[in-house]
Amino acid sequence: MSRASLDKDPREVAAMFDGVAAGYDRANSVMTFGFDRRWRIITARVLDAREGEKVLDLAAGTGVSTKEYARNGAWCVAADFSLGMLKSGLDRGVPMVAADALRLPFADNSFDAATISFGIRNFVDTKAALVEIARVVRPGGRLVVCEVSTPTFPPIRFLYRKVVLRAMTWLGRRASSNPEAYGYLAESMLTWPDQRGLGEIIAAAGWTSVEWMNLTFGVVAIHRARKPEATD
Repeated sequence: MSRASLDKDPREVAAMFDGVAAGYDRANSVMTFGFDRRWRIITARVLDAREGEKVLDLAAGTGVSTKEYARNGAWCVAADFSLGMLKSGLDRGVPMVAADALRLPFADNSFDAATISFGIRNFVDTKAALVEIARVVRPGGRLVVCEVSTPTFPPIRFLYRKVVLRAMTWLGRRASSNPEAYGYLAESMLTWPDQRGLGEIIAAAGWTSVEWMNLTFGVVAIHRARKPEATD
């Protein structure tokens, strides 16, 4: 399967990412004009993973973000349903687990925090995945999601959709080991909810204190939330 359909069949999406794994990180840097590095650094600051904490990096791909989050001494595990992506990141030196976001292989309340960077839009059921993620995060623990979003200023939004996104897709196809897969990635960006829409999905899944921050004019947004404290 060279390209996943927008119904997000898990097997098709996993096969697509297996197909792009070899050059995925390089293609991402090319198609984002190098902004991916800056977005990861800001996401790491928002996550604020500290020594002694356990962090789940879901849809982690090759673990490039996981390694970033572990810099301050937190124990961070990269989880992804694409074995090809995980195999491509084995040299990063972080724990890796093959996992489906809807059926995570972890016990309740296992992590202090969970994070997803540019992967949540590939889940077949976003709300159900967020509910499952809440199960494995301890009460009071946090969620940080970095994902493409909707530019808030109309002229920027027009340029992004009509010019920048096409340029990103063109560059990604030429830097990728599986060019056709980037057609799916571009379409998934256009159909993804805006900042408030994703915030409402996160809240509906049971997370509280939902807030977001725009990056690069809203092309990307970081959402942050907490799992409610346990009640007697």
